[in-house]
Amino acid sequence: MSLLVCVTKRDNTKLLAKLRALLPGVEINEWPHCSALERVRFVLAWGAPDNLWPQLPNLELVQSYGAGVDGIAMELLPEQVVVTRIVDKKLAEDMAEYVLTHVLAHKLRLHQYFSQQTQRLWKPKRAHQGLHVGILGIGELGKVAAKRLIANGFKVSGWSATDKRVAEVNCYAGESQLPIFLSELDYLVCLLPLTEHTKGMLNRNIYEQLPNHCVLINVARGLHVNEEDLLWALNNGELAGACLDVFAQEPLAEGHPFWSHPAITITPHCAALTSIDTACEQIAANYLALISNGRIFNQIDRVRGY
Repeated sequence: MSLLVCVTKRDNTKLLAKLRALLPGVEINEWPHCSALERVRFVLAWGAPDNLWPQLPNLELVQSYGAGVDGIAMELLPEQVVVTRIVDKKLAEDMAEYVLTHVLAHKLRLHQYFSQQTQRLWKPKRAHQGLHVGILGIGELGKVAAKRLIANGFKVSGWSATDKRVAEVNCYAGESQLPIFLSELDYLVCLLPLTEHTKGMLNRNIYEQLPNHCVLINVARGLHVNEEDLLWALNNGELAGACLDVFAQEPLAEGHPFWSHPAITITPHCAALTSIDTACEQIAANYLALISNGRIFNQIDRVRGY
């Protein structure tokens, strides 16, 4: 049995070295340099080409190299293949810190003052008064972000596709409750998993239901955002601003209008980065569990997509 690494568009030298140290004696190959694909039962994947999967007749487990699984074309995998993801507890804390930082940055007008500094302008103003943060996707990351916001004096509401109960959070669920959730927010944070149902969800319909002083913070996936609709909302006063850490195409193209828009803050997909040590420990544990018929960690529901 061999382990195949197919994590595209990055240098995997350190990743491969750490896996080989944790799994001595195990045959570990990096796509496309694998001559015996029939031996592969375990694939570590992100952005794998569609033509890989039909070449793996004995595939049993696909491990996502990330907290999500949208980098895997699950519709191309046989039904019996188990799909898992990385769960990094530090990642949730980093994400919560990022969200709180950008909410406070807007509330305290920091970007406005940075701009004034370049013009040598002295124009103090009171902080924005809004304290209501809505979290789209009140899963594990959302719960930690909510806790951090509440500890800093913010009111938090959460929305998810199915019913959730989270201490001190006003929870809403399903399409029918989405308008109520959106109607009184000062900040909207997207932490949704990317599925066929959530792709493009941040669109004109959502923006029109938000108060026009609301600020969008997207730390989930770039494909959640309809980019034309976001520019429309910002240019027509339907949103006060947007902080974007993720994009449909990364890196963001040099000529993209987001770069120069005065109401958009851009960060380079840095809100929460998975530790390579944590990832490799979980990958190795799942590999050993597979060959010993043990418990596989962090499985996802392939029907729901997360």
